Amino acid sequence: MIGIGSDHRGYKLKNEIKKYFDEIGIEYKDYGTNSEEITHYPIIAADLSRGIQDNECDKGILICGSGIGMSIAANKFKKIRCALCINSESAKLAKAHNNANVIALPADTIDTDEAIRAVRMWLATEFLNGRYLERQKMIDEIEKENMK
Repeated sequence: MIGIGSDHRGYKLKNEIKKYFDEIGIEYKDYGTNSEEITHYPIIAADLSRGIQDNECDKGILICGSGIGMSIAANKFKKIRCALCINSESAKLAKAHNNANVIALPADTIDTDEAIRAVRMWLATEFLNGRYLERQKMIDEIEKENMK
């Protein structure tokens, strides 16, 4: 299951991605927001990140205006590897090289078609392991030391 969440600036794009998921039969859990009324992105990022930690979903998509705030907030949680993805190539690399289990999309600068291509690429890409696994283990150790 995929978690998906947005703030008010990402609300429309989130709904387009949900439509895409409905069309192809991908299950998702919506962590909000449910309107274009102003909301605070850290709340949404925290809810989705906790959902992954609690095994409600195994990966997630966060959307705000720039994608930056969501990625910063999500990466404050253990076991979350959130990457800002500005296009399908960055989504591919986020998964292949960094094993990102969450991607953040910038609603203000990515159009719907490219956002869906990015999501599709991220979902289809496999983590490469090898030297990338070694690096992920290094990051896991940093997390263990610094996120007690």
